Amino acid sequence: MNDVLDVVGAVCLLLGSLLSLVAAIGVLRLPDLLTRMHAATKPQVLGLVLVVLGLSLVLRSPSAAALGVVVVLAQMVTAPVAAHMVGRASYRAGQVRDDLLVVDELTGEIDPDLGRRPGAGWPEVDPPR
Repeated sequence: MNDVLDVVGAVCLLLGSLLSLVAAIGVLRLPDLLTRMHAATKPQVLGLVLVVLGLSLVLRSPSAAALGVVVVLAQMVTAPVAAHMVGRASYRAGQVRDDLLVVDELTGEIDPDLGRRPGAGWPEVDPPR
């Protein structure tokens, strides 16, 4: 049984490392910010899950598994939020290539001059000059 767990753990470690490598290559090779963010979050988080699963199967230690679960949960909470915030900030700053967007759902939501939604509880002030 230990040999089977070692083999499954090694396969998980290999697949997780491969997904993390694909994420790194995607960040370097993809054309714009939004696709790079997608490459930085999706396969990287799944790669981390597989690496932690592989480590848990190989080490067979409850403390290592518990620490791995904490790391995975922290990554699953912070990666999508960080990607969303970076994407929203770059859209507001005008750094998103419009020719690569299939659908632009933020067109009517964000005032391009002020970088915020009009009338959404923000104080009405003149933009800086």
